[in-house]
Amino acid sequence: MDLYARVNILEGRAVRLGRGSLDDVISLDADPINRARGWADMGVDCLLVVDLDAAAYRSYRNRPLIDRMLSTLDVPIVVAGGIRSEREAARLIKQGAWKVMMGTAAIETPTMVWDLCRDFPGRMMVSLDVLGNEELVTEGWTSDSGRFMEEVMLEMASCGVSGFFVTDARRDVLSERPNLDILRTALEYIDEPVVASGGVRNLDDLRALTSIEVDGRSLAGVVVGREVTEGRFTVGQAKAVLGGPGAPPTRVLQLRVVLPCSDLGRSVDFYQGTLGFARIDTAGSGGHEEARSGALLDVGADSVLELVPEDGPGQVRHHSRLVFVVDDAEAHRDRVEGLGHTTGPAPAGSPRAFEVEAPDGVTVIISEPLGVRTP
Repeated sequence: MDLYARVNILEGRAVRLGRGSLDDVISLDADPINRARGWADMGVDCLLVVDLDAAAYRSYRNRPLIDRMLSTLDVPIVVAGGIRSEREAARLIKQGAWKVMMGTAAIETPTMVWDLCRDFPGRMMVSLDVLGNEELVTEGWTSDSGRFMEEVMLEMASCGVSGFFVTDARRDVLSERPNLDILRTALEYIDEPVVASGGVRNLDDLRALTSIEVDGRSLAGVVVGREVTEGRFTVGQAKAVLGGPGAPPTRVLQLRVVLPCSDLGRSVDFYQGTLGFARIDTAGSGGHEEARSGALLDVGADSVLELVPEDGPGQVRHHSRLVFVVDDAEAHRDRVEGLGHTTGPAPAGSPRAFEVEAPDGVTVIISEPLGVRTP
């Protein structure tokens, strides 16, 4: 599942709609391009840029700003809001929009969508605002269209659209969970990608979205906004959840096995002198400085043996520890916490590291490189 970030633009500003209404507007940033760049820097997969002036008032004063955004940012951007003509859709695509999304105009004029899909294959998407009974609402949720999700999805799919954004209309996004049934049903109707739009409350909602599956297909993405800016979760945590198990965020560089020793000196002599393993300097040291009052030895195959004194009296720690050395420990922490596990600080001396307990009680430490091998 891709992670989309929403950037709403009203009167040249990036704004938030308190409960999905223009009557409750909160200004976020006087520079929407700066806000969009911030999302890109955080690592979202795509941006959904919505021109609220064009959608609500048929005013296109934000278009030059959106054009600059398209030419400036190096991230896929879906542009939506007030796109009512073939000419404007074509202009935005030529300007650099990854995809263009239509809502009310697509429902009311399907022949226009057909023509655009023919001229710009793979570039058109449709936004559907759906009530609980599957009726679609249009004109910013102000009009009941009398049309229903199944017929419109099938119609738009036959036109050749590349996907759908589905919003549970008139839901209180601050307190109510997403309507999973609507999204599951959307997947049943068509084969094209479906993106969940309209807001999630927390990581549990994201996990629920990942659980939706129809004939081996799942949702193609989800749109976030205030959930991240209000601190309910981070982009890294969200991507960890959406990636699911088995999708590590960074590369594991090395496995380090920690071995407590009753006589550290004798153990170092044995592994270094007898077995011939090379000593490793800790980062920043000029000699064979011990790591956490221990020693690091290169045992080959991208593996390291760390010899440390036995735990002192009263310390509660499993006898053995596994340390996975990665290139970005923070990304791994976001993933682990995003999947519901509790992490803690790693022992002193481990740079940018954390620990988590495995199911069998073994302490697993995720750390960035501690040292480099020296001759």
